[in-house]
Amino acid sequence: MDQLDAMRIYLRVTELASFSLAAETLGLPKASVSTAVQRLEERLGTRLLHRTTRRVQPTPDGQAFYERCRDLLADMDELQQMFRAGPQALSGRLRVDMSSGVARHAVLPRLPEFLQAHPRLSIEFSSTDRKVDLVREGFDCVLRVGVLADSSLIARPLGYFRLLNCASRDYLLRYGEPTRLDELAQHQLIHYQPILGGRSTGFAYLDAAGVERSLAMAGAISVNNADAYLGACLAGLGLIQVPRLGVAEHLDSGRLVELLPAYQAAPLPVTLLYAHRRQLPRRVQVFMEWMETVLQPYLLPWDGGASLVGQK
Repeated sequence: MDQLDAMRIYLRVTELASFSLAAETLGLPKASVSTAVQRLEERLGTRLLHRTTRRVQPTPDGQAFYERCRDLLADMDELQQMFRAGPQALSGRLRVDMSSGVARHAVLPRLPEFLQAHPRLSIEFSSTDRKVDLVREGFDCVLRVGVLADSSLIARPLGYFRLLNCASRDYLLRYGEPTRLDELAQHQLIHYQPILGGRSTGFAYLDAAGVERSLAMAGAISVNNADAYLGACLAGLGLIQVPRLGVAEHLDSGRLVELLPAYQAAPLPVTLLYAHRRQLPRRVQVFMEWMETVLQPYLLPWDGGASLVGQK
């Protein structure tokens, strides 16, 4: 095993804080991963990692080495591809994450054309409603929908998803179609809660001044993922507020009906995030540019955050 391979192993162990997880994601025996890091420490003459039975974390020297390794390996990937041209130019592995709805309805149907254009790339594709730890879990980039928390990650804004109010046709045949906010007191809302047991925000909408308001609504069911949210709506359990991307086929077929178009929630920002690097690998740059092109038809233009001004 050469030193560059050992450095790649060290990066993964540090990012995942685990020899076992690093070995699993790299497809290597745990003993090989442990030996590679140990020999790297011997070669450098310093301890890189504190090891306990519960966790692994870098020493001060190990953190400094991690930062330099990350930049060096990115530079090496770029250097190896500098004089290549055409579809063979990009190679290596991409590790990306996005919500299941965006993956299913927009990205995966177009992914074959991307891989056909770049046949030497391989992609580890994570699709989950939880917010992954980009650095710790070793992702090259993630797509986030919603307002971002402060972080050290680099954000590339793409635009906004407009939210629709929807219910199933069967639900409306049973309970009638609301046309005013005061009529929502007679209806059910399907509550979306990333952590079950939390407080529901209710029915969100923008008032005439562009300020986001929330109206408490009854609802017999709370869910914590996008598939269950849509499934509950199709089953006639109540109203949902969702990007058109996730329900377009059901609106077109008539299974779902858009409601109260004058009372839509604030649009959700859509952002690509990646870790700070002095030089981002070309394969990551190309993938993010492709993602922006794929999602553009579904997005409202980015306005620097002006769409969120005035919310409460």
